[in-house]
Amino acid sequence: MSKPSIPKGTRDFGPQVMARRNWMFGILRNAFERFGFQGIETPAMENLATLTGKYGEEGDQLIFKILNNGDFLAKADAQAMEQRDSKSLAFSISKKALRYDLTVPFARFVVMSRNELTFPFRRYAMGNVWRGDRPGKGRYQEFTQCDADIIGTDSLLCELELIELFNEALTKLQVPGFRILINDRRVLMGLAAAWGAGDRVQDLLIALDKLDKVGADGVDAELVQRGFSEEVRKGVAGLVSATEGAVGEFRLSAVAGLLADEGQDGIADLRWLIQAAAEAGVPEEVLVFDPTLARGLDYYTGAIFEVRVDNSPVGSICGGGRYADLTGIFGWSGMSGVGISFGADRIYDVLEHFGRFPEDLAISSEVLVCRMDAGEEATDYDLKALRSFRSAGVKSEMYPDAAKLKKQLKFASDRAIPFVVLAGDEERTASEVTLRDMTTGEQHRLPVEAAVARVQE
Repeated sequence: MSKPSIPKGTRDFGPQVMARRNWMFGILRNAFERFGFQGIETPAMENLATLTGKYGEEGDQLIFKILNNGDFLAKADAQAMEQRDSKSLAFSISKKALRYDLTVPFARFVVMSRNELTFPFRRYAMGNVWRGDRPGKGRYQEFTQCDADIIGTDSLLCELELIELFNEALTKLQVPGFRILINDRRVLMGLAAAWGAGDRVQDLLIALDKLDKVGADGVDAELVQRGFSEEVRKGVAGLVSATEGAVGEFRLSAVAGLLADEGQDGIADLRWLIQAAAEAGVPEEVLVFDPTLARGLDYYTGAIFEVRVDNSPVGSICGGGRYADLTGIFGWSGMSGVGISFGADRIYDVLEHFGRFPEDLAISSEVLVCRMDAGEEATDYDLKALRSFRSAGVKSEMYPDAAKLKKQLKFASDRAIPFVVLAGDEERTASEVTLRDMTTGEQHRLPVEAAVARVQE
């Protein structure tokens, strides 16, 4: 018999982890709804054709494909099999795939539901996504995203609201030292044009997007591998040099001086966003213009965001951006939108690393009703006491067996349950219970209502 295991890049979540995750999801859900976003949910799997071609060259390779039901080889592309062409073969043996993110399914949902929605439409969604990344620290093959999108308007006020949402939610989650990095795809297009690489923008962005992972030398090596000219390599090196150490308006001005005309609108919008966010209370050191931020997904066309944490054990924890025509890929052009995504699993890793979770989240129940007697009368009395605590909103449970009291108290201690309720013959005769504080060892005989009130205090 083989030893039980789970696939690499996936995890089990025990009670303590789930308590922490639910606390995180509660804060995010409250923030989304306070900003006027409405919740939706889409299937875990989509048609493969829905997802393919939306995430760039590298992204498409990471999509988890689902084999067709039954004899999936019956309609397999014989020529692709003979030539061992796995890319072509995949489309003949797989029609469905696990969703790669929540944004493309959202665009598909909007097109299919457009007659029932009111635009501009603000939605949030929280759910698992799957990517065939190589598993590593902070990099999983199954993870949870929490997204907020506004579609049906190109107003820059939407970007401003999402910046404020980032700041509010991450502050309430007690994420330390987070920075919201911001750039604009039009700025990157302008730089590419100035360097003579306007016809190879996507290749350039794929290389530039790796700067924080491999450094300037690594990006230069990638540019060489992809066959970029010396002019482009000097341009990238000059961008890094010109902006290193410069902040705020000085950095914006330095980049503006390197741009072709087509990138100046992006600089103007970034300048306004940074100023408006500061007036809205987002600290200057939190919102940072990063001209090398690329975010490799094909559908971004305007402002792009990424959130990183100083001294973090993982990479970026959030991201997003403006997409001018995401629904156009499904036949409905002209629907501009902007969205952001909170990476719940990486946020969890950061909070755990810095010890920022509230300590009381591990408590599953606040009261354990112990069984002193297995008789029918005693059982009825214990159940009534249990229901009194639950009716008052106190998280409670009852030990299922009339075991030795020492065993039941150890169970409460191991579970970190702060109070136990005991009811023997004397307590039942007096219509009372004994309430024991597991932290101090103190105990008091009280009517059930008084015991409930003491626990609530």
